[in-house]
Formats: sequence, C-alpha cells, structure tokens
Amino acid sequence: MAPIILPKTDRLTVAHILKEHIIDYQKHYPLWHEHRKIVYDLLNCRTPYLGGHIDRCDHCGALRITYHSCRNRHCPTCQHMPRERWLEQRKQEILPADYFHVVFTLPHELNTVVLNNKKVMLAILFKAASQTLLTFGENELGGKLGFITTLHTWDQKLNAHFHLHCLVAGGAVSPDGSRWIPCKGNYLFNERALSLVFRGKFMELMKKACQCNDLKFAGDQFNRLKSRLYEKPWIIDVRDPVKKPEHVLEYLARYTHRVAIANSRIKALTDGMVTFTFKNRKKNRTETLTVTAVEFIRRFLLHSLPKRFVRIRHYGFLANRNRSANLAAIRQLMGLIDPIDKAVATVESMMQQLTGTDITVCPCCKKGKMLLYREIPKGWARPPNPLAFVAA
Repeated sequence: MAPIILPKTDRLTVAHILKEHIIDYQKHYPLWHEHRKIVYDLLNCRTPYLGGHIDRCDHCGALRITYHSCRNRHCPTCQHMPRERWLEQRKQEILPADYFHVVFTLPHELNTVVLNNKKVMLAILFKAASQTLLTFGENELGGKLGFITTLHTWDQKLNAHFHLHCLVAGGAVSPDGSRWIPCKGNYLFNERALSLVFRGKFMELMKKACQCNDLKFAGDQFNRLKSRLYEKPWIIDVRDPVKKPEHVLEYLARYTHRVAIANSRIKALTDGMVTFTFKNRKKNRTETLTVTAVEFIRRFLLHSLPKRFVRIRHYGFLANRNRSANLAAIRQLMGLIDPIDKAVATVESMMQQLTGTDITVCPCCKKGKMLLYREIPKGWARPPNPLAFVAA
C-alpha cells in the first residue's frame, strides 16, 4: 500500500489555544464581530474544512495531503509566504543609500482611546508620523523623502503598545527633480525635534477628529487628556542606519507581516495556562511568562485591525501612485541602470530558495515527482470547533 503523508500538527500554535479555550474566553468577554472572524479563520486554518489537494508521486504512488491556509493577516501560520512575496517585490526599489529606522511610539495614556477607536486613531498615527517626516525632509534636506511605514500594536508581553516602524531612505529628491540630496554621515534628524513636531501634529489631528465627532469625549475629558500628554515627552527613536543595500531587505523582514506573537514563542499549554517567551530588553535576555489561556486570548485579540485597514504604507517618492517613475528618475540622477523586471516566482521556486527543499520531489522515494491527484473541496469536513459554524 502506498504511504500517505499527512500535514504535521505536533507544534503548539495559537489555534490550539483557541480550540481548547475559546468557549472559556466567551464566558468572561464578548466575542466581537471582528474577533469572531479571526477566531473562525485560525480555527479552520490548514484543516480539512478549508479544503486542499492531494498530490501523488509518479514513481512510488505515495500520497501527500495538503490543506489550504486561511490567509488571515492575524494568523501566525500564514505570514511567511506573503512576507517573502512582498520582499521580493521590494528588491527592485532599494537604492544604494543608507536607510534609517525611525520608530514613532504613542504614550500609553492613549491606549484606551486607541483600542476603542482603532480606525480613527491609527489613521491619525500614520498621518501625523508621515507629515512629520515629510516636513523634516523639506526643511532639513530641502527635498522629498521616501519611506515605508509598518504598524505594530503590541509589546513582547502582548500588551497594547502602538508604534510605527519607518524605514527612511537616506536622502531626498529636490523639488524640481534635478538633484538627489543625500544625508550627511550617520545623521538623519534630531529625535527631540521630531518628537515635538510629531506630538503637535498628532494632537491637532486628534482635535479635528473630536470637532468632526469622529472621536467623542465626555465633558472636559479631552482637554484633561491633552494636558497630561503635553506634560510628558513622546518617544521617537532614530536608530543607526543600515549601510549596505543588500541588508535593507533583511532588516525589513523583521518588521513586515508580523503578528502579535509567533507560534514558535508558545512553549506550553497546561491546565488552562499558557507559557510563552518574551525578550526582556532591559536585561537583554529571553524570559518566559505564564498567563491563563483566557488572558492570552484576550491579549492576542487586542491586536485585531479594522477591516481593510492598511498596516504597511509608502510615502514621499515611494508613494504608490508614482513610485516607479520616481525611482526611475532617482536612478538616472545616481547614474544607475533600471533593474530588469522579474517574473512572479512560483511557490515551488520560493520554497526551494528559502529552505533548499524541492517540494515537487517525493519525500518517500526521493525519485518521483509529486503531481496533483485530486482537489479536496471546501466544507467537506466538519469545522474543528462548534464556534466555527457561526463565526463567519
């Protein structure tokens, strides 16, 4: 009889915790609509319920069953291939210049407001940060910057911690488009000055949102919150530049397409308690934290994003509308040749490049090729949890 290769399920994942304890979570907290969709997708991810396909070896007849992924952007299991495809597209956009990593962090006094008004407040965060960098580019360098921003909403313990990671090209295009103006040495902008301007722009945008009733505060709450926010410094971190262009994408990969916690950080699920690792940056070491499964799910769901909210954005000369034309003009100013467009890589070729494994070769006999034998239709099996019947 030909061997049958089943999907591996031995690793502990967020989905395992949801499957075992989502009912317990619902006894303590309501499961809002946007959370319900996330739970539904993660419970069904790579299970027979989503369907899949069966490959068959043309030499030994071995069968390999593969189930479809949910492709939810909150799913820790589904981010690797989208990240690699996105990075592959960015390769042609990297310029031979230093790249600076700038992090804009919101004070924790705003956490409650953001959690209850994510769409409005996160849009304000993107707008205030991008306007700040573009203003400094015009005033300090005399031209238009180009940068990529990525939203993160968590800290290492899964608590709310709203911040933007920005990768800024170390130079600007002059207003008339005739010159490329590079940054001087390892210096981009002054952190203190960035902080003051960012705070001012953020609070002004927040004030306008209140005037338009996009944000609502009872009585004098907004003015009191505003006073507290102006009493403390806002943290802006300008890190040392990435010097070599070939390292820029590797650097980018640390921050794009990440979710609140990777499955590899989850170490144990025992008697309703979850143990996971986190980085203690003050002590520069990795430690473990144990919380109840209900608390783990609550923290994980804190980081859900509004529907269709874009968490990776491009600004300045890297803005989507004119990116290709702008980059072509900059390369001409630098005396560079435009890169040749590459065909979209297949899943098989990307897996070969990333892991060194040819997934088309039979893992049993190592001789034959795995060819599509049969499609598995979606919904042919029951969902793995009663909640999945009504979650979509």
